[in-house]
Amino acid sequence: MNLFGNYLYIYKKYTILIGFFLFELSCLYLHKFTPMIKSMTGFGKSVLELPKRKVSIEIKTLNSKLLDISSRISGFYKNRELELRSLLSKNLQRGKIDLSIFVETSGESNKFTLNHQLAKKYYNELKQISNEIEVRDFSDYLPIIINMPDVLIPEIEEIDETEWKQVLLKTKAAINEVNEFRKNEGEILEQDFIKRILLINDFLLEIEKHESSRIEDFKKRIKKELLDTVEESKIDNNRFEQELIYYIEKFDITEEKIRLKKHLDFFMDTLNENVSNGKKLIFVSQEIGREINTIGSKANNAVIQKIVVNMKDELEKIKEQLFNVL
Repeated sequence: MNLFGNYLYIYKKYTILIGFFLFELSCLYLHKFTPMIKSMTGFGKSVLELPKRKVSIEIKTLNSKLLDISSRISGFYKNRELELRSLLSKNLQRGKIDLSIFVETSGESNKFTLNHQLAKKYYNELKQISNEIEVRDFSDYLPIIINMPDVLIPEIEEIDETEWKQVLLKTKAAINEVNEFRKNEGEILEQDFIKRILLINDFLLEIEKHESSRIEDFKKRIKKELLDTVEESKIDNNRFEQELIYYIEKFDITEEKIRLKKHLDFFMDTLNENVSNGKKLIFVSQEIGREINTIGSKANNAVIQKIVVNMKDELEKIKEQLFNVL
């Protein structure tokens, strides 16, 4: 290889090494600050004690590509469901969200209307079935009929606005618990991401250690294959050097290493943004994967390919967790 090529190779090598060193420092620096990412897994619960009833509010969240809200709301507040959905959408943004509102009423506040006509109809039908199967004892029918659908109809009460404001406050309290849960989970995920990104960066440094021997092995292999077919005296050394440079440039992975390093930096920068952005992190991880795959395909070296396998393993672990990032 000519003198200029050697200088260029040394320049690229040490530029990459300096970049790796600065990357390690930036990761340690960012790790000291409050985590910005949130998990999509969360749970929150709040209880409201009212004079006539007890209201229990539960919110559970899981990972999902989009916002998916499911609700089980007591009849008292069913007509306010849209307002509750809007509140959840605004504060929880994304994920599969299950909202449950249970109401336990005190005995004196339970008011029902008995549907006499429907109760008689149930009684006649049960009596007819009893006659057909020759059962004559009708004494247990009343408890059965009372529990049949729509026999006892609860009276619908108008919701007092003051009471509804209290329900909303407790719902917001449950949402705050969910967000706190998500932050705590996000901190665990962020620590895992930083650890694995640093591992990928370390593997990249390992590749750098084998880079010079890889080139030398490649040159020796080409030279040997050439000597096996042509006498050394007949080899045009200038032409051989030109062909060698061509193939070395073809298998050169310097650009891939630089791009991979930039993608790792970008991943860390995204982790430190003011808002959690799981979708963006997924896109960046895909770019990291492309560069790792290209390095593996161009390496032409068993040791480097083993290192690439380890890099892929760490990246897959990152990707698995990214689907749970908000």
